[in-house]
Amino acid sequence: MDPLEDVLALVGTTGRMSVALAGSGEWAVVFEPPDGVKFNAVRSGRCLLSVDGLEPIALAPGDCFLLIEPRAFTLASGPGVATVPAGPLFRAAQDGIARAGIRTTADPGMDEATKSNTESDDDVFIIGGRFDFGHRAGEILLAALPPVIHVPGDTPAAGALRWALDLIDTEMRDRPMGSTLVTEHLAMVMLIHILRLVDAPPTGWLAGLGDPVVAPALRVMHARPADPWTVADLARTAAVSRSTLAARFRQVVGRSPLDYLTGWRIELAADRLRRDDGTVAVIARGVGYRSESALSNAFKRVTGQSPREYRRSLTVAPPPDGHRPPPA
Repeated sequence: MDPLEDVLALVGTTGRMSVALAGSGEWAVVFEPPDGVKFNAVRSGRCLLSVDGLEPIALAPGDCFLLIEPRAFTLASGPGVATVPAGPLFRAAQDGIARAGIRTTADPGMDEATKSNTESDDDVFIIGGRFDFGHRAGEILLAALPPVIHVPGDTPAAGALRWALDLIDTEMRDRPMGSTLVTEHLAMVMLIHILRLVDAPPTGWLAGLGDPVVAPALRVMHARPADPWTVADLARTAAVSRSTLAARFRQVVGRSPLDYLTGWRIELAADRLRRDDGTVAVIARGVGYRSESALSNAFKRVTGQSPREYRRSLTVAPPPDGHRPPPA
């Protein structure tokens, strides 16, 4: 198993496309802090992304970005343009496109030289959507990422993104059968490729995926979490000594190999408890504990609740956002 695949599956990652945005002339659209992780891709033209608290980012054709944190942001033709709120603009969208600015069209009677100096119908065209995650994503995935991930479209690493974006364009334009499902899956392809391009954080499991010593140990723990792993066993998978793995794992991931394994087992157990997937005893054996009491002790040490208390807490009315209460 791939740890990234494991985590994306565990936190219930889904992707969806939204209405596109076309901008002409001078325009600026301000967006409220989004639910989930917002993404946009510039298919043509150039614009400016301004996120609260961060330096503006100039976006060129082919560029895309992920807004990881729920911050207000603005997309604009340039600096200093008066903004309009995104809500009314997108509610007034036609044919799946929200329009900002003044759209101009070249007069058919103009000569070709004049037409070439006239603005096109749409100076900028942007597609976008969002990724939604379960409540544990903040701690085990999103906290390891920068607030904004910008992927320039002219870099070789963005080639796979261009492929996915071209297919999304085709699906959204032609609307063949199953296009919504196809675009959702393509959005997930985009997310994975973007995460591959992110500079690894200094510590954490994402940093470990890029480390030649730590990565093999992470992969086998995710592939077989219920196995009775020792540090010596894990060191053999990385072809290093026990002391080398222990020191490197703590340096890169920020915790010992067996502490990481315990944390991952508890995440798996909590997920099964949320899904009401078996008795506590069955779940205990499935995630690597020989008895219900062994799981209960570890679960309470990590979350502050026993598995049974945690399961009972899930029957309490969820908070207004609809998420279940996370482990402590």
